[in-house]
Amino acid sequence: MCGDAKVIERVLNGDTEAFGILVKRYEKQIVNYIFRMIGSYQDALELSQEVFLKAYIALGSYKSDYSFSTWLFRIARNRTIDFIRKKRPETVSMEGKGDDDSMKPQYSDSGLRPDEEFERKRIQLAVQKAVSMLDPQYREVIIMYHVDGLKYEEISAILGLPIGTVKNRIFRARKILKEMLEGEL
Repeated sequence: MCGDAKVIERVLNGDTEAFGILVKRYEKQIVNYIFRMIGSYQDALELSQEVFLKAYIALGSYKSDYSFSTWLFRIARNRTIDFIRKKRPETVSMEGKGDDDSMKPQYSDSGLRPDEEFERKRIQLAVQKAVSMLDPQYREVIIMYHVDGLKYEEISAILGLPIGTVKNRIFRARKILKEMLEGEL
């Protein structure tokens, strides 16, 4: 598998089909990030297409000071913020709409008893709901760190914030989540 730099070089040298390698490599992460920020899978798919189109058009301006994924996440973040500003949602669901059966216990491959699986699902939904109610500045760092597995340095580069600010926002977000979830768990 080619590294990002080699693929980018191929694209810039006229092999436009090579950009598909980058799309395949990062599409799932970008869609997941956008979905967790806005709560609509369909909108996340559409926005991710816009992100990759913008990245393709601006690829010539990419500088390897940061990794390609950091640059791509920054584009995704900016597009997501624009979308949120236009939509102004009151709350954002982390699971989507109409998931009435989500709290029913089901047997799973995890080996948990139905009551244990039910409790795990209840906690998971409570956490997702609490995360969706966070202010966007806190929600995005929690998602980037805990869901997408990005490092402080990567989040710092994506958001254009000092590492100390990123750590502080993650700390505050965790504190807010703890307070929100105290009665739930």
